Amino acid sequence: MSDLVPPKQVDITYETEEPVLYRVEDGAAWVTMNRPQFHNAQNSQMTYALDAAFQRAVSDDAVKVIVLAGNGKHFSAGHDIGTPGRDLHKTFERKHLLPDHTNKPGAELLYTREQEVYLGMCRRWRDVSKPTVAMVQGACIAGGLMLAWVCDLIVASEDAFFQDPVQRMGIPGVEYFAHAFELPPRVAKEFLLLGERMPAQRAYNFGMVNRIVPRDQLEAEVKGVVANLAQKGRLGMWLTKQAINHVEELRGKRTAMDAVFHMHHFAHAQSDLTTGNPLGGQDAKSMAAGNKKQGGD
Repeated sequence: MSDLVPPKQVDITYETEEPVLYRVEDGAAWVTMNRPQFHNAQNSQMTYALDAAFQRAVSDDAVKVIVLAGNGKHFSAGHDIGTPGRDLHKTFERKHLLPDHTNKPGAELLYTREQEVYLGMCRRWRDVSKPTVAMVQGACIAGGLMLAWVCDLIVASEDAFFQDPVQRMGIPGVEYFAHAFELPPRVAKEFLLLGERMPAQRAYNFGMVNRIVPRDQLEAEVKGVVANLAQKGRLGMWLTKQAINHVEELRGKRTAMDAVFHMHHFAHAQSDLTTGNPLGGQDAKSMAAGNKKQGGD
């Protein structure tokens, strides 16, 4: 008997055919998430479009720097768990040597998909050969953290906040688990266990954010950083990135992330067995309501 099951049929309604905008200006590729009505929640349509945009920027020798931004009020509210464009069961052309996830049974479906679209792609983006700058305003929640953390520099507005509230799903943090590298261990535990919002100023104090400016000065500040980087030699910047990333690997970043990815999926499977839902019975509405309650500093 085959261990495969037929793909689940779902209705998907994309609100845009351009979930990511791309432009080149003064030596920088501006990669902008474009689902503002859903606070740039990341479905697969957006994730694969981001991957294509990063590849396009890397392939263009006129591009010296890559800026990652979010259109609208918020940088990103995280992974899409409840919009009409949620495309968990849709097949895309895969970028890694992994099988299609949509016909896999049980926990294998999520495990296969998230190796590709979350852990795999984030690692690809972290290692691109050009410096990357995240321009963060408003919410940077859960999956949004992953997008900011893969960038070399983070410039945030004063009203930005960071949050990983997935403990309410019974999960030990998002798939690209960089928490204990971005924050001191005890602060990382607080961040995950309490699930509270971390204001940009506190994130800056821990070194997670490079610069903070008023919202109306955010783009100008990023353009100043871009102008600085655009004058530097391409190879030298790539080697500098590799040098620092190598130090992180010596500290165990990749092996730690691999271990926590498996804990993450054990938690998904446990939730599915005990509640019938891999997200522990949570949905977009309940998570949004809970996030607001955890809005303390």
